[in-house]
Amino acid sequence: MKQLEEFLAERKIDEVECLVADMSGIARGKILPAKKFIKSTRDDNLRLPESIYLQTVTGEYPDDDENSMATDQDPDIYLRPDPDTISLVPWYKEPTAQVINDAYYAEDKPVDIASRYVLKRVLELYDERNWRPVVAPELEFFLVQVNTDPDLPLQPPIGASGRPETGRQSYGIDATNEFDPIFEDVYDFCETMGLDIDTLTHEAGAAQMEINFNHGDPLWLADQAFLFKRTVRHAAMRHNVYATFMAKPLANEPGSSMHIHQSVVDKRSGRNLFSHRDGSDSALFRSHVAGLQRYLPQVMPLLAPNVNSYRRLQPYLDAPINVHWGVDNRSVGLRVPISSAAGRRIENRLAGADANPYLAIAASLASGYLGMIERLKPTKQVEGSAYRLAHTLPRTLYDALNRFNACRQIKPILGERFCQAVDFVKRAELEANSRVISSWEREHLLLNV
Repeated sequence: MKQLEEFLAERKIDEVECLVADMSGIARGKILPAKKFIKSTRDDNLRLPESIYLQTVTGEYPDDDENSMATDQDPDIYLRPDPDTISLVPWYKEPTAQVINDAYYAEDKPVDIASRYVLKRVLELYDERNWRPVVAPELEFFLVQVNTDPDLPLQPPIGASGRPETGRQSYGIDATNEFDPIFEDVYDFCETMGLDIDTLTHEAGAAQMEINFNHGDPLWLADQAFLFKRTVRHAAMRHNVYATFMAKPLANEPGSSMHIHQSVVDKRSGRNLFSHRDGSDSALFRSHVAGLQRYLPQVMPLLAPNVNSYRRLQPYLDAPINVHWGVDNRSVGLRVPISSAAGRRIENRLAGADANPYLAIAASLASGYLGMIERLKPTKQVEGSAYRLAHTLPRTLYDALNRFNACRQIKPILGERFCQAVDFVKRAELEANSRVISSWEREHLLLNV
């Protein structure tokens, strides 16, 4: 509490945004005057309804005729700010702070359907075995022109040259500098907020960018990715541009991913458990890879959570279609970058940029954890293109949910009630999407069938 009070006093903060991430990774919460925030925190009286974690991506609350996932009573939950996450909100004129909160029930138990708690739950399992996972996310996103008509396709924005991009500019320096004012704001905002971002590169799509985060604690990195997505959107809007983390926003461009590099170190010694001292693979590493192979296809609703997500998972567009693995091979779902023994890691390339970072990291680490405790064996490494092999990932959110519900092993890891909530919310989104008539249907069916 003292840390929060000192932060607000030193910076003469007027308002505080109390944030939680809902299932879609959308920032929800309350905005309070600083004095009211301090009093409410002291009194443990920062409240929200539990149903905030059961909202669909459109903010709707699913009907609940068949189960007790949601109730008419909709009880309060209590927010407790994590002092380590407080930071300035740099895009406001008035001094404003933001802080990420954990959620608890009245009986002092964590809210088991809160995405931040789901990740904490997985990390506790590693901790019990004296393992410490380390992750480094890579987030891709597109810059697009302001679009207020959802029936119109998105277009690349106008850059400094006065022209939009019309071709591929992978790793283009000048193409990135077309939007230098936006990225100057992004870096300034991130420095003010203490977000530890690393490299900015131009990706394959028109006005598609990627930011890499430095490796570290999974919870801290999930917090940073959650705040970063919000930060980029605000920075872009200052320049009359949209930044989107949709998995597949433009029809003829690659999709946007959230690759997750992950390794496991010994909690006591800090030694990387994925490699022997001579650089060869450890048995634990191979079991971790095998766990990713077996269980990632079962947890795809957490890695590819929206109907749009599955449009990204197409061959020859820098996205995987299966969970084969290989060294320095970007056609596989699980890539092993060339590294020293201390830096040995696996790159999970399945997650989309639209995923909730807490849930994507939790799902990825949970899959690897199951592989290690079950001592699974991976398939042989793939040499050459994995696109010549079968498409074994789910092709739709509907298929992904069916696999998710059938996976008994993952439910005790992530929490039975949370898994029920995922199905509850995502099936409601599928139902809403099924009622939408697309522009493709109007264009090709209206006068032809």
